[in-house]
Amino acid sequence: MPSLAPTAAPFVPIARSLTALRDAIPDCKGCELYRFATQAVFGEGRKTARILMLGEQPGDEEDRAGRPFVGPAGRLLDRALASAAIDRDTIYVTNAVKHFKFEERGKRRLHKRPSSTEIRACKPWLEAEIDIVKPRVLLCLGATAAQSIFGSKFRLMEERGKLFEHAQAHHALATIHPSAILRIPEQEERHREFEKLVADLKIAAMAL
Repeated sequence: MPSLAPTAAPFVPIARSLTALRDAIPDCKGCELYRFATQAVFGEGRKTARILMLGEQPGDEEDRAGRPFVGPAGRLLDRALASAAIDRDTIYVTNAVKHFKFEERGKRRLHKRPSSTEIRACKPWLEAEIDIVKPRVLLCLGATAAQSIFGSKFRLMEERGKLFEHAQAHHALATIHPSAILRIPEQEERHREFEKLVADLKIAAMAL
């Protein structure tokens, strides 16, 4: 008899509020990632946020702090949001996967991309967040986040910056993840990609 696919569904409370979800997520054992991460990292922001911004998973600093987008990628995102005239306090930020997946390299913990099984297992948390916040715009950062919303056939570099209709928001779009910009070695190219990110954020703001 085949084993059941892992899912966080049994751990997501019936009472749907951000507080209830935040209180329940530390006990989630919906996939094996909880065994290795320091803690689950839940979303952050206002229930009335008009933009819900979705990343892939917490990074090393987020795992330790218990908050999303507080590491180097988060700081770059803050700069991009400021350049796009978007107040971070007015958006809701979260991740497709709530536990940090990594491989140890000496004393460092290096990001490891979550599997499609892990992304699907964590989807009930994300769906609950979207259902509560009811954003006008779903903004996906990076390919993993985009594919969790648009499906596995979505191609980020072909579709980035384009507005799509979505069942859980008026519009959805995808752009590059700030961490990808940080990995670019050449300064001029980093600057160009940063400006493209700002342009995509402005598209999201205009869709409001």
